[in-house]
Amino acid sequence: MAFGLVLVPVMFLAACSNADAPPAPEASTSVSPLEEDLPVIGPERTILAFGDSLFAGYNLGPDEGYPERLEPALRAKGINARVIDAGVSGDTSAAGRQRIAFVLDNLDSPPHLALVELGGNDLLRGLPPAETRANIAAILDELKARNIPVLLVGMRAPPNMGAQFQAEFDALYPALAQEYGVPLVPFFLEAVYDKPALMLDDRIHPNAEGIVQIVGATVDQVAAAVPAAD
Repeated sequence: MAFGLVLVPVMFLAACSNADAPPAPEASTSVSPLEEDLPVIGPERTILAFGDSLFAGYNLGPDEGYPERLEPALRAKGINARVIDAGVSGDTSAAGRQRIAFVLDNLDSPPHLALVELGGNDLLRGLPPAETRANIAAILDELKARNIPVLLVGMRAPPNMGAQFQAEFDALYPALAQEYGVPLVPFFLEAVYDKPALMLDDRIHPNAEGIVQIVGATVDQVAAAVPAAD
């Protein structure tokens, strides 16, 4: 299913910047199973969530972002997870390429898994898909050189970018996953992009309830990608 948001790139880019934005719609007040106080089981498995505003929790509370919600969801599946939020709002794939080594060098120990989610801001800027692919490939090379397993998290281009651009952009994530032999979440926003009640007013970023839905849609893939303890 294509990314069905028909907006011009300038509007996308403004929404993904670090500028102030309207407050997020109030999240559901129902108690989520992701919020339960769950026991810690087994050896700790560290997961690096490396990405842009979709990981950084743009316009959300400190405990409402994807990495923060993913951690208890993994614990509910018996994985003693510690998820490190390394998302930076506004980051392009080039910016991610520049900081990946720095981030890894400043961790106490290498993560057991890295989630790599970048490219959305490249899309909003209309950058050539070939550049995005090269930058993400360089990030995967860095992680591979350090023997860190990866789960690649993809995006999809909206139709208004043009058929050729859309085809090239959408193809880069499956191609990289195949080239590097890593698992792939094809489209991070699949569970929410066409549901306005789960999105912020910018129609780009999920709200707090949307994050819960994305976690529910992706936690099994993340859990499967976490290497078993030695």
